[in-house]
Order: sequence, then structure tokens, then C-alpha cells
Amino acid sequence: MAFVDQAQVEVKAGKGGDGIVSFRHEKFVAMGGPFGGDGGHGGSIILKVDEGLRTLMDFRYNRHFKAQPGGTGGTKGMTGASAEDRIIKVPQGTVVSDAETGEFLGDLVENGQTLVVAKGGRGGRGNIRFATPANPAPELSENGEPGQVRTIKLELRVLADVGLVGFPSAGKSTLLSVVSNAKPKIAAYHFTTIDPNIGMVRLGDGRDFVMADLPGLIEGASQGVGLGFKFLRHVERTRVILHLVDMSGIEGTDPYTQYRKILTELQQYDPTILERPQIVVATKMDLPDSAENLKKFEASVKKDSGLSKQPQIVAISAATHEGVDDLMRLTADTLAKAPVPESYRPEEETTAEKLYQYKEEEQPQFQVEWQPSEHYWLISGKDVEKLYAMTNMQREATVMRFARKLRHMGVDKALKDAGAKNGDDVRINNSDFVFEYSE
Repeated sequence: MAFVDQAQVEVKAGKGGDGIVSFRHEKFVAMGGPFGGDGGHGGSIILKVDEGLRTLMDFRYNRHFKAQPGGTGGTKGMTGASAEDRIIKVPQGTVVSDAETGEFLGDLVENGQTLVVAKGGRGGRGNIRFATPANPAPELSENGEPGQVRTIKLELRVLADVGLVGFPSAGKSTLLSVVSNAKPKIAAYHFTTIDPNIGMVRLGDGRDFVMADLPGLIEGASQGVGLGFKFLRHVERTRVILHLVDMSGIEGTDPYTQYRKILTELQQYDPTILERPQIVVATKMDLPDSAENLKKFEASVKKDSGLSKQPQIVAISAATHEGVDDLMRLTADTLAKAPVPESYRPEEETTAEKLYQYKEEEQPQFQVEWQPSEHYWLISGKDVEKLYAMTNMQREATVMRFARKLRHMGVDKALKDAGAKNGDDVRINNSDFVFEYSE
């Protein structure tokens, strides 16, 4: 199955059910009064973590998700049925944001964790809700509230305890295949691995951890060169980094130069990554020149004043398994002491007191524009459009209530200030509803 780590989908929550106008018609009940019930709530769109998923492949071909609307209210004051929420499963490590505004919505890392990304609309009120002493038999009801619609961006950042980093062909895939049951593609050319491979490492003493073979890194990756951010995005989650350096020098490359280039890319992408425990793994020690190159490498690292601390260097040969067991034990020991990165630490519950302050209700925001080609005034804005959507235009009483609400919001004054004259047509945005302006 292909590895997909980014997706953009549209989610549409369900509309609330409409409230109804109804009256009691029962024998021996004089002046029965209003009896119309409320509509049910629309279904919400909820993301839920499933630890069995490893990729966002399901979102490659299915990019639209819609929840069901709530049921219409009933007589005898009965509320309509609420729609079930639409549950969408995502893998652990999924970061969710609003694709249009860039707003961060959530970071889903725990199995079973949920996040509401589109809230279902509330049910409209039936006429039983509008009864007052002044109007004991109202013919008013509301349509259901529209469900939230938004486009969200999903970004998978692999959850792994240990991440293997290094230049292409440094031996990352080979090491993972030796210490786990993972079967990554291994070949004698660069960029064999273009997607993260994950394996579970189990030691003889009962300890285990998740290891990820991350795509090969090259110079300039922090600016998007090569696999660029496709690689660096996944290293953010790891708690311990195994930095693999090819000691063979077969291609005429200097191991120390390669080591320093990788550190530079990590530093430029996210300086906090270098603060995590890191073990330098000298690979391909079974080849002829590796031992001599290791001595030069260790000497260069020891002289490097730019390093915040001297790294541990472990020499291995994944091909002969030499030093591999010792490396895995050291990795497990290091992991036991490693802190959890801030990027995916669950929020801790707090019992500290919170101060709630009164905030004045914001004034409704809307725009009034003259449309010269169509010869009408256009009113747009979230509050006005929502008010229209929840108004039952089939009843005179609700239409009159709609007009009063517009006047209270300041729409009449805004039209007058903009130059509207008696008899001008006025249209509500995103609708076919047109009414005549009069002072």
C-alpha cells in the first residue's frame, strides 16, 4: 500500500432539523395552545485515532465527508431525532489544520483520541418555544441551523521512538531489516527509501520500541531540496535519533563532512531536534577502508568546537550483524531516559482555578454592496446568512420576525447610509430571496 502523509478534505456537518408549528387539538382541552416540537441536532464530523492505520491513503480518493441532518420536530412538543455523528478514522500522529485560514485544530496522537472538525447544526425551535403571555398562540418556528462546512488539511507525522537519519545509502534500511520484521526496499542506489518504514524492535530482555527508517536526507533539505520537508516532518516526533554515517568512503565522500551537513539541515529546520539524545552509528565497518576512516572521523568530531556535546559513536556492520545487538541495547537505555518531545506531549489536566471574565457580545458583521449590473443591493455576512437559513419563509409571522431581526442588526440603517431608496431590491447573499427596501 502506498504511503500518503498529506491530504486535504472537505467536511460538511449535518443541518439541524426544522422546528414545526402545531397546536393542541384535543377534546376537552380548551384553548390548547402551541404544541410544535424542536428539530433534532445535525451530525458532527469527528476524527478518531485508529492505531491500526499507518497512512492517510484512505483520503487520496475520498475527499468529501458529509454527516446526516437532524430530524424534523413533531407534534405534542416532540423533538426530532438527532443524527449520528460521522466518525472518520485517522492514524496516530495526524496534525489537523484549517486549509483556508491555517488555524491549528488539533494533534491526534493517542489511540481513540477524537477531534470535532465540523460541528452539526442545532435543531430549529418549534412554536411551543415562542409562546409568551403577549402571544400565547405563536405561528413561529425556526429552520435548523446549518452544519459547519470547512476544508481541513491532514498531515501525518510518523510516531516512532527512534528515528534513523543519514545520507542516502548510509545503511538505514538494512539496519531496520536486521533488527525488526520490517521489510524495506534495499538496493545499491540512492533514494531507495522514499517513504518512512516502521518496525518494532524487541530485545531479549523484554524491552521493545518503535524504529522508523526515514527517507534519505541531502544538503538543502531544510529549504525543500530533494525529499526535503517530506523527510524532516517525520523526524520531529522521534525521541532518540540514530545518525547513521557511512564509513566506507566508497564514493569518495568524507564521513565527517556528511555528518556535519546532516546536523546543519536539522538545525535549520528545527533547532530543538538536536537537543534530543543522539547516537552516531558508524556503518559498513566490514568494508576495507572503514576502520581507518572511523579513526579520522572520531578525531574530527573530538576537535569540533561547534558541537554542544560529544556524541556517542558506535561502530556496526548490519551485513555481518557485528555491534548491532550492543547498539540496540544502548538505544533502549537511552530511550528510557529520553524526554517526550513537546510536539506530541498530551496536554496535562490541571486543577488550577480559571478566571472567567465578561465579554460584550460582538456586533453582527455584514456588508452592503450595490450590484450595478443586476440593479439590486447585496447583503452578505455570516450572521445575516445564518439568520436567513434558519427562517421559515413560508409563514408570514416568521418573515416579519426576520425583518425585525435585520432592523435590530442594523441592516436597515446600513442600506440607508449606503444610498438605498424606497423600492430598491435587496438580496441576501447565497440565496434567491429578494425583498423591497422601504424606510
